[in-house]
Amino acid sequence: MKRRDEIVVGATIVAALAVVVAATFWLSETRLGAKPQAYTARFQTVGALGVGDPVVLRGVRVGRVRAIRLGERNWVEAELEVYEEVILPERPAIIAASRSLFGEWQADIVSLDQPPDDPNLRRDLEAAMAEGDDAWPGATLPDIGQLTAQANRIAGDITTISSRIQSVFDSQAVAELQGAIRDFTGIADNINTFTQQQTELIGEVGNNLRQGSDLLTDAARRLQASLARVDEATEQGELEIILDNTAAASEDVRVALQDMRSVVGVARAHQGSIERLILGADTLMTRLQEGTGTLGLLMADSALYREATATIVQLRELLADIQANPRKYFKFSVF
Repeated sequence: MKRRDEIVVGATIVAALAVVVAATFWLSETRLGAKPQAYTARFQTVGALGVGDPVVLRGVRVGRVRAIRLGERNWVEAELEVYEEVILPERPAIIAASRSLFGEWQADIVSLDQPPDDPNLRRDLEAAMAEGDDAWPGATLPDIGQLTAQANRIAGDITTISSRIQSVFDSQAVAELQGAIRDFTGIADNINTFTQQQTELIGEVGNNLRQGSDLLTDAARRLQASLARVDEATEQGELEIILDNTAAASEDVRVALQDMRSVVGVARAHQGSIERLILGADTLMTRLQEGTGTLGLLMADSALYREATATIVQLRELLADIQANPRKYFKFSVF
């Protein structure tokens, strides 16, 4: 009886141990007989990630963290064991994050083809990738404690700011602020009006500058064309011909001036005759204007003008009739 009780107790203990071992393997999601593959991930910091924490792909445990050490240039290197049959992304990366509120962490496998939205994570991953070699780039999310502390600090700052705003903005301060806002609105309107005026003025100045630029461009083209013509004329000897012609023209002008002096001398010698001629011409013009004398009567009499006009009209009619009926006035006979 006693021996049977010992056997029952021993069997119970062994069964309990087997259940504990099986439960341990089940809770740790350890796969017996699966050969793990080792990989290395590089982090700037791993947070609270520790040895033995799970490696997760799409929410499923696919391995564990085997070791964590400090590598070159103060990078943190984590050795990961991943089950052999797991299909990894083409460009894998590791995100160390908190798994629960009780301080448990895990290493999530993500793809660099679909990077996280957090700019801090992307920056950490790019910095780890810049180191090269075959290590997976890694980044770390802040844990719940850090986020809670940060939120508490932000809430405290907001409370302090709210209390200060409440103590500062009393009724008088609000009235002064409203007046300042109205004044600022008026100033803004004045600035807007002034800006529009200056914009129109600047537009006119720009148009004038554009027109002046066009005129300068046209003048530059003309000057360039003139210089080209002068250059061409210089090459062909035309400039020398022009200078020779100018010298000859100057000589002719000098001779003409001498002749003019001679004529003036002759006019001075016959000044009396010239004065009498001018007086006679003046008398003749006076008679023509007054209608006296033969020429004056002819110019003052309108009958002569009318007769001359009638004669011209008859002459035109005669020419038209000759053109229309030449045989009436001319006869041609060959034989």
